[in-house]
Amino acid sequence: MSRTNSTSSTLEDKVEFFKGKKVIVTGGAGFIGSHVCEELVLLGANVFCLDDFSAGKRSNVAFMTERANFHVVAKDVCDDDSVMGDLFSGADCVFHNAASKKNVCLLDPRRDLQVNAGGTLNLLQYALKFKVAKFVQASTGSVYGEPKVFPTDEGHAFEPVSYYGVSKLAGERYVDVFHKLYGLNTTILRYFHVYGPRQESNEFGGVVSIFLRRILESQNPVVFGDGHQVRSFTWVKDLVEANLAAAMSTRSGGQAYNAASGIQVSILDLATSMLRVLEQGRQLQVEFGDPLVGDIMNFEVDNRKIREELGVTFNQDFWGTLRLALTNTDAFLGR
Repeated sequence: MSRTNSTSSTLEDKVEFFKGKKVIVTGGAGFIGSHVCEELVLLGANVFCLDDFSAGKRSNVAFMTERANFHVVAKDVCDDDSVMGDLFSGADCVFHNAASKKNVCLLDPRRDLQVNAGGTLNLLQYALKFKVAKFVQASTGSVYGEPKVFPTDEGHAFEPVSYYGVSKLAGERYVDVFHKLYGLNTTILRYFHVYGPRQESNEFGGVVSIFLRRILESQNPVVFGDGHQVRSFTWVKDLVEANLAAAMSTRSGGQAYNAASGIQVSILDLATSMLRVLEQGRQLQVEFGDPLVGDIMNFEVDNRKIREELGVTFNQDFWGTLRLALTNTDAFLGR
């Protein structure tokens, strides 16, 4: 699987790199994973979407099922059987996006650990056994916990304050071990507050889609705490580009990157602005609830490393992008 050391890639570069490659996307029917699958299918890769559909939705990938280079494999990342062996045989790259989400961890921390740590270990073992050329691990800014240094770069101490942060950090440590001990070519991408079409809008989804669903249902958006907690909202298509760049770059081996826009938006500003955008400001208002356990107050993310080493750029017009995206609310909510 040849690679490039370029910090930016053209469409032709991407097609040349991925066309005909066997690629596995775990969590491929989920919010982010489905966008990764979509781009890889368009680039001509032979895409295998691995998902147990506990959170992923078939509707997220239904439009791809007629493509000859797209395949759905209904499996749990923790499974260990002949189907998994067949799946990994001849695979060139794994984009590991399957995860037990942050909100789920409070309900079932054992399952959270099983998926985010054990599932990652299982996939790494298969990747090593079948000599997969690249393993890209989706992680999270939650591994840092409540940041102590701003802006927060990849060298910040790991002090997670949630089960989710702990289990995702355990997954990262397994990735590092397989790189250092066995030479597996790995890259870790730490996601921050991703938003965009197909984002889950139930209690396990992202705040943008949750607010959107409530407003459309004529319910007040609920802000937990005082709403002054800041997030670095990142457009989902930028995360797709980060995944592709990590797979293509010769510099990314054994590295971890903050994959975040770097912009700062408070939850209260998000709620009030969405009410205005959707013209519900007079009928609805922001409600306040008790602070969430493990909720982090401030994010000021340093994304220089991924920009400089992988050439990834991030959309800085959050409000403009959100306003445009909300012109089709059904698509945003994956309906």
